[in-house]
Amino acid sequence: MGDFILNVMGTYGYVGIFLLIAIENIFPPIPSEVILTFGGFITKSTDLIPVGVILASTIGSLLGAIILYNVGIFVTKFKWFKKSNLDETNNWFDKYGEKAVLFGRCVPIIRSLISIPAGIKHMNMRLFLIYTTVGSIIWNTILVYAGVILADNWHIFAEIISKYSKIILVIITIYIFWKVWQFCIHRRKKVL
Repeated sequence: MGDFILNVMGTYGYVGIFLLIAIENIFPPIPSEVILTFGGFITKSTDLIPVGVILASTIGSLLGAIILYNVGIFVTKFKWFKKSNLDETNNWFDKYGEKAVLFGRCVPIIRSLISIPAGIKHMNMRLFLIYTTVGSIIWNTILVYAGVILADNWHIFAEIISKYSKIILVIITIYIFWKVWQFCIHRRKKVL
């Protein structure tokens, strides 16, 4: 995976960065930390500049976020989908929604997934785009400049963030299994 990412960025520059980040937002396991820190690193040896990498990656983040936001809206159109099944999530999103979108954009894995509940809740699109843009700029800037500063050692920072991402993925997976288990037990009690 890493070699593919590096080849796309080396060959297609800003367009490659834009596409990779858009895809990374839709499929969170693709590592933005590798894309962005390497993007910062290659500004030392190519005609790419850090601000251009940040701009391309932020536009890619917005595209991916808009797609997932619309997935959230689409899911609510199914008859089997009941917002009452997500009461806890809805209450949490009502309380922290805008902040969650802003700060969630700076947390691996969450940065992509936060767009779905925003779509489910039909968050105001203008606010969603503002918070997504600001959060994405913060995350992208940190990673790109880490690549610029660390130069040949960019991969060390990417590995540290990658380990952090894996921990978050495990926590989210456990949480999802816990919620599914609770839901199944609740449904079972209703049937009995």
